[in-house]
Amino acid sequence: MAKIKPEKKPTTLGALKRSQFTEDRYTRRTIKDEMRENLIRMIKTGEPLFPGIMGYEETVIPEIVNAILSRHHMVLLGLRGQAKSRILRGLTSFLDVEIPTIEGCEIHDNPTCDSGCDGG
Repeated sequence: MAKIKPEKKPTTLGALKRSQFTEDRYTRRTIKDEMRENLIRMIKTGEPLFPGIMGYEETVIPEIVNAILSRHHMVLLGLRGQAKSRILRGLTSFLDVEIPTIEGCEIHDNPTCDSGCDGG
């Protein structure tokens, strides 16, 4: 996702509806779709997927990549010290840097979506 310069961020609902966040991929995109799109972008650009995790490049990482690409749920099992927490923290790198919200809204729901939106 392209970063928005601070002076160009929308500050009202009208400005938000005229901004890049009204594209279809943002208005009805689930978390799984967001993670999948960002993972594909990272693979194409050659960005490291899980920096700091060593020894799982041929086993665990491909399984996680397959799960994200397939939009599957994941359960991480293992003994202490097997990078489960580090992997979970690394999954946040597949989320967008910025999301549309309206200032003052307590629940930060998607302001471009009707009440029937599914968060994923």
